[in-house]
Amino acid sequence: MDISATTSAVNLINSAQHKSAGAAQEIAQLPIQANEVGSSEFNASDIIKPVLSLKEAELETSAAVKLLQADKETIGSLLNIKA
Repeated sequence: MDISATTSAVNLINSAQHKSAGAAQEIAQLPIQANEVGSSEFNASDIIKPVLSLKEAELETSAAVKLLQADKETIGSLLNIKA
């Protein structure tokens, strides 16, 4: 099975996208009303996990972009050597 850096980066981006969508949905379902500071139904610890998932997704996407950039530079270097 041939696994390239591009394939790994795309898989990482897809994973990050699914993680961020799930976290966003979880945040959207929290019982917070507009202009409400505190609610008896709202627990501040409920929002921590989805916010951390969003941050993880951001870091995964950043890593995937760096992987794509490194792959592009490597291919460019190989083409320069062969030319």
